[in-house]
Amino acid sequence: MSGHQAWREVAIAAVALPIAITLAVLAFAWPAGRISPRDVSVGIVGTGPASQHAVEGLTREKPGAFDFRLYPDQQAARWAIKNRDVYGAFAISDHSVTVLKATAASPSVAQLLTVVGQQLADKATQQMTARQKAAEQKTDGAHSPAKAHKQTAAQQGGARPKAAPQGAADADSSVKVLVKAIDVVPVATDDPRGVVFSSSVFPLTICGILIGAFVTMARGLARPRHRVLTLLVACAVAALGVYLVAQGFLGALPHNHVATWAILALDLLSISATAAGVIRLLGPAGLGLSAALMVFVGNAFSGATSAPEMLPKGVDYVGQWLPPGAGASLLRDTTYFDGNADAGHLAVLALWSVCGLTAVMYGHWVIREPRSKKTGAPASGELLPALPGSGTALSVRRYAHARRHDGDD
Repeated sequence: MSGHQAWREVAIAAVALPIAITLAVLAFAWPAGRISPRDVSVGIVGTGPASQHAVEGLTREKPGAFDFRLYPDQQAARWAIKNRDVYGAFAISDHSVTVLKATAASPSVAQLLTVVGQQLADKATQQMTARQKAAEQKTDGAHSPAKAHKQTAAQQGGARPKAAPQGAADADSSVKVLVKAIDVVPVATDDPRGVVFSSSVFPLTICGILIGAFVTMARGLARPRHRVLTLLVACAVAALGVYLVAQGFLGALPHNHVATWAILALDLLSISATAAGVIRLLGPAGLGLSAALMVFVGNAFSGATSAPEMLPKGVDYVGQWLPPGAGASLLRDTTYFDGNADAGHLAVLALWSVCGLTAVMYGHWVIREPRSKKTGAPASGELLPALPGSGTALSVRRYAHARRHDGDD
């Protein structure tokens, strides 16, 4: 038996663990290596020729990258950005491109929109320059006979032709479409790149799993209602500590203080309650399952560092249906956008929390075995055999209720 067990442990260490580590690295590295815009919602202000040309050009050059939505003016586009309908908008005219962006929604998407706006301006400048040169060549071609006659007459008369004005020579170089970027919803000044925000979100997953594992395995918390109450208190206090660090010390969560703390607590509760419920149902194996689900799938597919629309197709939906992704999006909506478009993310966290707490409260009904089979103890009132040398049977009636199952209330 010892030989078989040794070979089994060697197989686990040499095969199973490397496969698990490889999959874990793949889960994090693959989405990060495939970051690219996919159906990113972007507004277009106006329906003029310049706007139509811009939409046609972006659709042709970046197929599937943007989901364009038309707005009558910049005020409507600003409202859509604040309401989380779009990540940004382009207001395009013949001589300028205005980029309306929201760094708080996603610094990476905001940077992408700025780059795209500059590309639109450069292309418009090139087109205008080409049209102006074509018009000048056409004009010069139409007047070339007359100009040649005038030059011949001037030479015969001994007069020199007038030089072309300096402004006309440099007319094509003066044509340029300007770019103006406006940050409608900026990120916190103490966290200009959003690094502190994303760095504060990732540890919540590990902390939530630790809370759930501790509460489930703690010997002193025998009753389910004690475990539930401990989960609630621990998540609320831990969320307060996270908020004091992220905002009080680093200034990364500057708005809606009470609501932000509540969202942090709900995020922790959804993860910790799920971990505690799975451990309650599956035993120690539930700890590994909940860690793999929340860390290697939930965190990797959350899009907290970029945006869900920047991840590969399918991954974005998976991440937003798990607590790490839904919690990061809900925290962003609450902190910077007054809770706009947060209903779906709030429902996801509430669903995971309720399912986890239900498993903690009533999981013993699922896994309970008959007490006589599980403990091997005699029923109430049954007499134990007499001890050697005593000749007297011992009654265990008074101990029948001394040891109750840890799942009973």
